[in-house]
Amino acid sequence: MRSFGKLAMLGVACISLTACEQVQKVAADVAGLPTDENILFWTQDQRDKAFRNMEILTTTRVIEAGDTIRELDAGKPLPAILPVADSDAGLSIDDYMADQHLAGLVVLQDGKVRLEEYRMDFGQDDRWTSFSVAKSLVSTLVGAAIKDGFIKSLSDPLTAYIPELEGSGYDGVTVEQLLTMTSGVKWNEDYEDENSDVAQFNMTKSKDGVDPVILYMKTLVNEAEPGTRWQYNTGETNLIGVLVAKATGKSLSEYLSEKVWQPYGMAKDAVWILNDGDKEIGGCCISATTRDFALFGQFAMNGGMIGDNAVVPDGWYEKAGTKQADIGLDGHGYGYQWWTYDDGSYAAQGIFGQGIFIDPKRKLVIAGNGNWPRATPDDKKVSRNAFYRAVQAYIDSEAAPAAE
Repeated sequence: MRSFGKLAMLGVACISLTACEQVQKVAADVAGLPTDENILFWTQDQRDKAFRNMEILTTTRVIEAGDTIRELDAGKPLPAILPVADSDAGLSIDDYMADQHLAGLVVLQDGKVRLEEYRMDFGQDDRWTSFSVAKSLVSTLVGAAIKDGFIKSLSDPLTAYIPELEGSGYDGVTVEQLLTMTSGVKWNEDYEDENSDVAQFNMTKSKDGVDPVILYMKTLVNEAEPGTRWQYNTGETNLIGVLVAKATGKSLSEYLSEKVWQPYGMAKDAVWILNDGDKEIGGCCISATTRDFALFGQFAMNGGMIGDNAVVPDGWYEKAGTKQADIGLDGHGYGYQWWTYDDGSYAAQGIFGQGIFIDPKRKLVIAGNGNWPRATPDDKKVSRNAFYRAVQAYIDSEAAPAAE
């Protein structure tokens, strides 16, 4: 999700006295951070420390990497100052990282490292939380489950896989409508409203072994014809996680490790935050290295191919990464849990400056992990997009024929 309220609202629970003591100790180490403090009001220093320590602060499951690491060759380094049209000063990489408060920034072009920079005592082997970047990874697991035959079709009704939703607002909603957030189900995603759905559903506890996501989402009602309206809804990505887990019979961490993390050669184990039902939170919170997030972008840009093996159906990313839903913003759209641009690029985005930007035309991937001063400040989004455009323009200039 773009934000989560309290750690308790994530569905994270202490499973033993030792675990509770460990959480309390780490919370104290993180500048006195109380475990029930709303993340939107943590100080920047607290977030700097917590974002790299989520697996200690909360209950997680490991996404295992394999024994073989995918090596990345060094490409021609990007200049320290990127040229910018109508600007004599250009765009300084150092200034950009400071402005975005980035811990890590990796730029791959044609599969080679053109930039890899770290700040804030963060390094190549360190993990950083991703927030809603996880949504785009979960979307990929749907493609994998279709390829593997666990999910028959995107046009299948969601209730074919989660029968507990029969009679709810999701009765009649298809898998594809869930992926594009066009279910038409009534939902409030106001992070600062304690009574909003995004706040309340994360406080739901598991009961009689039923996933808390199902318990809350089945109480919702439909207010628009499915497929006719787009509305950002983190709960629906959590439902996608439930769908994949039920269809495959595997945890999301296990399936992501099996399909991507191990065979594609990610360098480090990642971790995924769990809810009160001991299930991964589909809409949020995978912690991984910045380089491994960039590698995931490379995997997506290559169509989900690992050698001669296709992890997802043919053409999956061509559709997932292009506008399937109108979000009311010129030049932008929403695909299968990816934010799309009309120039053919697409991105995974999470609050506080997390992101994976993919530009197939230029064979470009940009991954960044940071800590914006607020969850979604407009000025930081604008400057991040400006950086993407500056890198694109520089690559275009390299490809342009030299003037005679």
